[in-house]
Amino acid sequence: MTLIGFLLLVCLIVLIFDYTNGFHDAANAIATVVATRVLTARQAVVLAAAMNLLGALCGTAVAKTIGAGLVDTQYITTMTILCAMISGIAWNILTWYYGFPSSSSHALIGGLLGAALASAHNHWGVIQWNVAKADPKTGHVAMDGLYPKVIVPMFGSPIAGFVVGMIVMGILYAIIRSMTPKMVDRVFGRLQIVSASYMGWAHGLADGQKTMGVMALACYAATKHGDLNNLPSWLSFLHTPDFQIKTWVKFVCALALAMGTYIGGWRIIQTLGRKLVHLRPVHGFAAEVTGASLLLTTGRLGMPVSTTHAISTAIMGVGAARRFSALNWTLIERILWTWVLTIPATGVMAYLMVQAARVLGCTN
Repeated sequence: MTLIGFLLLVCLIVLIFDYTNGFHDAANAIATVVATRVLTARQAVVLAAAMNLLGALCGTAVAKTIGAGLVDTQYITTMTILCAMISGIAWNILTWYYGFPSSSSHALIGGLLGAALASAHNHWGVIQWNVAKADPKTGHVAMDGLYPKVIVPMFGSPIAGFVVGMIVMGILYAIIRSMTPKMVDRVFGRLQIVSASYMGWAHGLADGQKTMGVMALACYAATKHGDLNNLPSWLSFLHTPDFQIKTWVKFVCALALAMGTYIGGWRIIQTLGRKLVHLRPVHGFAAEVTGASLLLTTGRLGMPVSTTHAISTAIMGVGAARRFSALNWTLIERILWTWVLTIPATGVMAYLMVQAARVLGCTN
């Protein structure tokens, strides 16, 4: 296979990961609205797919973090990207099969870190832990890297989702105190269509950008290593001398995510929408507004926060506002273990794949 053909294969694998992200994380945007019976599963999937597409086209901050903010790009090759994506896809399919709402974002990040470490021959400096970067336009200095953009949000976002979800639900309880249950369901059933749309858009904003960053990194790495020398004119769009998120990258990644969402993640919908806590429209509204607002805030800051973390903990917080015993604590423990294992598991898989490719002489 030619180097150009290999890059096209890697781009296809990135889109497959994006697609699995869509069906794996479809539940994040539609589980609550299905569980509360405001929309049918088919209606909710169509809504989520459309809003995912729009959200994915609305920013690049997270894409830049994934593509150029976590690892030293000089060590990255198309083989690095390929191994990172395969490990992420394998983890997504495994957790989807067993119905666990694990993080596709952390699967991607773990795979990228493990593959980069192997590509750098175990030089830990390849991982950018905490780096000060100045904005070329404003001169404002901000911290970038794994610690401020991934580690801190990984622990902070679930706490924020739980606490804010509980507060929002507490406020709503005070508002609806004088309303009849039938009126509450009617009002918030309509409002939940809005909140579900907001959640779908925020999911697209948060998760659509992550594969954009990886695809842009793959094209940049291939260009830098000379893999695209003598590139045919009809493939000139692949040439990327400077790391940037091109328009074609935005659209193909957004479409792949939307198509994956349309297929749906019914196993995880069952876990989030029916097993975690019993939901009514007012609870679904509170959880979706909380989760989507968290994703919007972190997305603008360039933090690749897990959509799964945001909505799952928001649902937990909403349930806890009623009473802590309403939560399925055994299931929560299993979900937490999945969260803890995602980055190490995908990192190890990707690391071993790069090492195996090196032994077999398949590195580029």
